[in-house]
Amino acid sequence: MLMKKRSILLGLSITASLLLLQACASKVAYEDATEVETTTLEFGSTDLQQIAVKMVDSVLSFPPVVEVTNQRRPVMFVDKIKNKTTEHIDTESITDTISTRILRSGKFRFVDMTKAAEVREQLAFQNESGMVNRNTAAQIGRQIGAEYMMYGNLSSIVKKNNKVKDVYYKFTLKLMHLESGIIEWSDEKEIRKRRKKSLFGL
Repeated sequence: MLMKKRSILLGLSITASLLLLQACASKVAYEDATEVETTTLEFGSTDLQQIAVKMVDSVLSFPPVVEVTNQRRPVMFVDKIKNKTTEHIDTESITDTISTRILRSGKFRFVDMTKAAEVREQLAFQNESGMVNRNTAAQIGRQIGAEYMMYGNLSSIVKKNNKVKDVYYKFTLKLMHLESGIIEWSDEKEIRKRRKKSLFGL
Protein backbone atom coordinates (compact mmCIF):
# COMPACT_ATOMS: atom_id res chain seq x y z
CA MET A 1 0.00 0.00 0.00
CA LEU A 2 2.84 2.35 0.90
CA MET A 3 4.60 1.54 -2.37
CA LYS A 4 1.42 2.28 -4.31
CA LYS A 5 1.08 5.70 -2.67
CA ARG A 6 4.71 6.49 -3.46
CA SER A 7 4.17 5.50 -7.09
CA ILE A 8 1.10 7.74 -7.32
CA LEU A 9 2.96 10.66 -5.74
CA LEU A 10 5.93 10.14 -8.07
CA GLY A 11 3.60 10.06 -11.07
CA LEU A 12 1.86 13.26 -9.98
CA SER A 13 5.22 14.93 -9.39
CA ILE A 14 6.47 14.02 -12.88
CA THR A 15 3.20 15.20 -14.47
CA ALA A 16 3.38 18.50 -12.60
CA SER A 17 7.00 18.99 -13.66
CA LEU A 18 6.16 18.33 -17.32
CA LEU A 19 3.24 20.78 -17.19
CA LEU A 20 5.50 23.41 -15.61
CA LEU A 21 8.17 22.92 -18.27
CA GLN A 22 5.56 23.19 -21.01
CA ALA A 23 4.20 26.41 -19.52
CA CYS A 24 7.71 27.89 -19.30
CA ALA A 25 8.75 26.82 -22.81
CA SER A 26 9.66 29.67 -25.18
CA LYS A 27 7.24 30.56 -27.95
CA VAL A 28 8.16 31.65 -31.48
CA ALA A 29 6.17 34.37 -33.22
CA TYR A 30 6.54 36.14 -36.56
CA GLU A 31 7.32 39.86 -36.36
CA ASP A 32 7.42 42.71 -38.87
CA ALA A 33 10.83 42.54 -40.62
CA THR A 34 10.84 46.33 -41.02
CA GLU A 35 10.14 47.02 -37.34
CA VAL A 36 12.86 48.93 -35.49
CA GLU A 37 15.24 46.44 -33.84
CA THR A 38 16.86 47.68 -30.62
CA THR A 39 18.02 44.48 -28.96
CA THR A 40 21.70 45.47 -28.82
CA LEU A 41 24.07 48.25 -29.92
CA GLU A 42 25.60 45.99 -32.58
CA PHE A 43 24.87 46.46 -36.29
CA GLY A 44 21.41 45.02 -36.99
CA SER A 45 18.57 44.67 -39.49
CA THR A 46 17.24 48.20 -38.94
CA ASP A 47 20.67 49.65 -39.70
CA LEU A 48 20.90 47.63 -42.91
CA GLN A 49 17.45 48.76 -44.04
CA GLN A 50 18.16 52.42 -43.27
CA ILE A 51 21.41 52.30 -45.22
CA ALA A 52 19.86 50.58 -48.24
CA VAL A 53 16.91 52.97 -48.46
CA LYS A 54 19.08 56.08 -48.07
CA MET A 55 21.70 55.01 -50.62
CA VAL A 56 19.32 53.75 -53.28
CA ASP A 57 17.10 56.84 -53.05
CA SER A 58 20.21 59.05 -53.20
CA VAL A 59 21.83 57.49 -56.25
CA LEU A 60 18.59 57.17 -58.24
CA SER A 61 17.63 60.80 -57.60
CA PHE A 62 21.07 62.27 -58.34
CA PRO A 63 20.57 64.51 -61.44
CA PRO A 64 23.47 63.17 -63.60
CA VAL A 65 22.40 59.57 -62.86
CA VAL A 66 18.77 60.44 -63.62
CA GLU A 67 19.85 61.91 -66.96
CA VAL A 68 21.82 58.81 -67.96
CA THR A 69 19.19 56.28 -66.83
CA ASN A 70 16.36 58.15 -68.57
CA GLN A 71 17.97 57.24 -71.90
CA ARG A 72 19.17 53.68 -71.22
CA ARG A 73 19.91 51.05 -68.57
CA PRO A 74 23.66 51.08 -67.88
CA VAL A 75 25.38 47.92 -66.70
CA MET A 76 26.84 47.95 -63.19
CA PHE A 77 28.46 45.63 -60.71
CA VAL A 78 28.58 46.07 -56.95
CA ASP A 79 31.87 45.28 -55.26
CA LYS A 80 31.90 43.76 -51.78
CA ILE A 81 31.51 46.36 -49.03
CA LYS A 82 34.63 46.62 -46.87
CA ASN A 83 34.01 46.13 -43.17
CA LYS A 84 36.28 48.50 -41.24
CA THR A 85 34.51 47.98 -37.91
CA THR A 86 35.59 45.66 -35.11
CA GLU A 87 32.34 43.69 -35.46
CA HIS A 88 31.70 40.63 -37.58
CA ILE A 89 29.18 42.09 -40.05
CA ASP A 90 27.77 40.29 -43.08
CA THR A 91 28.49 43.05 -45.61
CA GLU A 92 27.29 40.79 -48.41
CA SER A 93 23.75 41.26 -47.07
CA ILE A 94 24.18 45.02 -47.44
CA THR A 95 25.33 44.74 -51.07
CA ASP A 96 22.55 42.25 -51.83
CA THR A 97 19.86 44.55 -50.46
CA ILE A 98 21.21 47.61 -52.27
CA SER A 99 21.65 45.69 -55.54
CA THR A 100 18.14 44.26 -55.36
CA ARG A 101 16.57 47.67 -54.74
CA ILE A 102 18.48 49.27 -57.61
CA LEU A 103 17.70 46.43 -59.99
CA ARG A 104 14.00 46.53 -59.15
CA SER A 105 13.96 50.24 -59.97
CA GLY A 106 14.50 49.30 -63.61
CA LYS A 107 17.27 51.92 -64.00
CA PHE A 108 20.34 49.66 -64.13
CA ARG A 109 21.34 46.19 -65.25
CA PHE A 110 23.87 44.14 -63.29
CA VAL A 111 26.68 41.67 -63.80
CA ASP A 112 27.55 39.47 -60.84
CA MET A 113 31.33 39.34 -60.44
CA THR A 114 31.06 36.95 -57.49
CA LYS A 115 30.07 34.22 -59.98
CA ALA A 116 32.78 34.88 -62.58
CA ALA A 117 34.58 31.59 -61.87
CA GLU A 118 31.38 29.56 -62.14
CA VAL A 119 30.42 31.31 -65.38
CA ARG A 120 33.87 30.65 -66.86
CA GLU A 121 33.59 26.98 -65.92
CA GLN A 122 30.15 26.66 -67.50
CA LEU A 123 31.23 28.41 -70.71
CA ALA A 124 34.24 26.11 -70.97
CA PHE A 125 31.97 23.10 -70.48
CA GLN A 126 29.57 24.23 -73.19
CA ASN A 127 32.27 25.10 -75.73
CA GLU A 128 35.07 22.62 -75.05
CA SER A 129 33.58 19.43 -73.59
CA GLY A 130 32.02 18.23 -76.84
CA MET A 131 28.85 17.39 -74.89
CA VAL A 132 26.81 20.48 -75.80
CA ASN A 133 25.24 21.25 -79.17
CA ARG A 134 27.26 24.06 -80.75
CA ASN A 135 24.06 25.74 -81.94
CA THR A 136 22.80 26.16 -78.37
CA ALA A 137 26.08 26.74 -76.53
CA ALA A 138 26.60 30.19 -75.03
CA GLN A 139 29.48 31.80 -76.92
CA ILE A 140 32.66 32.90 -75.16
CA GLY A 141 33.54 36.58 -75.40
CA ARG A 142 30.02 37.92 -75.77
CA GLN A 143 29.28 39.04 -72.24
CA ILE A 144 28.51 42.72 -71.75
CA GLY A 145 31.12 44.60 -69.76
CA ALA A 146 30.08 46.70 -66.78
CA GLU A 147 30.15 50.47 -67.30
CA TYR A 148 29.92 51.37 -63.62
CA MET A 149 31.24 49.93 -60.36
CA MET A 150 29.60 50.61 -57.02
CA TYR A 151 31.76 50.15 -53.92
CA GLY A 152 32.05 51.37 -50.37
CA ASN A 153 32.95 50.71 -46.77
CA LEU A 154 31.43 50.58 -43.31
CA SER A 155 33.38 52.04 -40.39
CA SER A 156 32.60 52.63 -36.73
CA ILE A 157 33.78 54.50 -33.66
CA VAL A 158 33.01 53.07 -30.22
CA LYS A 159 33.29 55.10 -27.02
CA LYS A 160 32.28 54.03 -23.54
CA ASN A 161 32.66 54.74 -19.85
CA ASN A 162 31.17 53.20 -16.70
CA LYS A 163 27.67 54.48 -17.50
CA VAL A 164 27.36 54.99 -21.25
CA LYS A 165 28.38 53.19 -24.42
CA ASP A 166 28.16 55.09 -27.70
CA VAL A 167 28.54 53.48 -31.15
CA TYR A 168 28.83 55.58 -34.30
CA TYR A 169 28.58 53.95 -37.76
CA LYS A 170 29.42 55.60 -41.07
CA PHE A 171 28.55 53.92 -44.35
CA THR A 172 30.08 55.38 -47.52
CA LEU A 173 29.13 54.33 -51.05
CA LYS A 174 30.54 55.47 -54.41
CA LEU A 175 29.69 54.99 -58.08
CA MET A 176 32.65 54.95 -60.48
CA HIS A 177 32.60 55.16 -64.27
CA LEU A 178 35.05 52.35 -65.07
CA GLU A 179 36.46 53.61 -68.36
CA SER A 180 37.23 57.11 -67.15
CA GLY A 181 37.77 56.35 -63.45
CA ILE A 182 35.53 59.31 -62.55
CA ILE A 183 33.42 59.09 -59.39
CA GLU A 184 29.96 59.94 -60.68
CA TRP A 185 28.19 59.82 -57.30
CA SER A 186 28.95 59.35 -53.61
CA ASP A 187 26.97 59.55 -50.39
CA GLU A 188 27.15 58.66 -46.71
CA LYS A 189 24.77 57.37 -44.07
CA GLU A 190 25.52 57.96 -40.38
CA ILE A 191 23.98 55.99 -37.52
CA ARG A 192 24.55 56.60 -33.81
CA LYS A 193 23.42 54.33 -30.98
CA ARG A 194 23.74 54.89 -27.25
CA ARG A 195 23.11 52.63 -24.28
CA LYS A 196 22.94 53.85 -20.67
CA LYS A 197 23.22 51.49 -17.74
CA SER A 198 20.16 51.31 -15.54
CA LEU A 199 20.19 51.98 -11.80
CA PHE A 200 20.55 48.25 -11.28
CA GLY A 201 23.58 48.02 -13.58
CA LEU A 202 21.85 46.02 -16.34
